[in-house]
Amino acid sequence: MEVVNALGRRKAAVARIFVSEGEGKITINKRDLEVYFPSSILQYIVKQPLQKLGVAEKYDIKVNLDGGGYKGQAEALRLAIARALVKINPEDKPALKAEGFMTRDAREVERKKAGQPKARKHFQFSKR
Repeated sequence: MEVVNALGRRKAAVARIFVSEGEGKITINKRDLEVYFPSSILQYIVKQPLQKLGVAEKYDIKVNLDGGGYKGQAEALRLAIARALVKINPEDKPALKAEGFMTRDAREVERKKAGQPKARKHFQFSKR
C-alpha cells in the first residue's frame, strides 16, 4: 500500500495526515499521540474511526497539526483519519458516516462587532 494523505479541519485547527502500513503508531508534529494529547478523552476521540473499523493496529499515521485548541485539533484529526480510511477502502464510508465521523463541523467563531463588547453582547441600554 502506498501512502494515503487526507485533510481534516475543525474551528481554526487543520490536520494533514499521511497513512501507511504499520503497527498502529500515531505521530503528531514529531511527537507521540500520548505525549501530544495527555488526556485520555482526546486520545479516544482521535482513535474513534480506527476502533470503529477495527484497524487500530494496521496503519501508521503521521500528522501535521496546526492552529486551534486541543479539542478542535483532536476533532480535526478524527475527520482526517476517517477521510483517509475511506480513501483506502470506500466500502467503510457508510459505517463511518453513521457515526458522524465524515461530517465537517462547520461552526466557526463569530466575529466581534464594532461598538459592542462581544459578537452578540451589547452594552446596557440607558434611556436617560
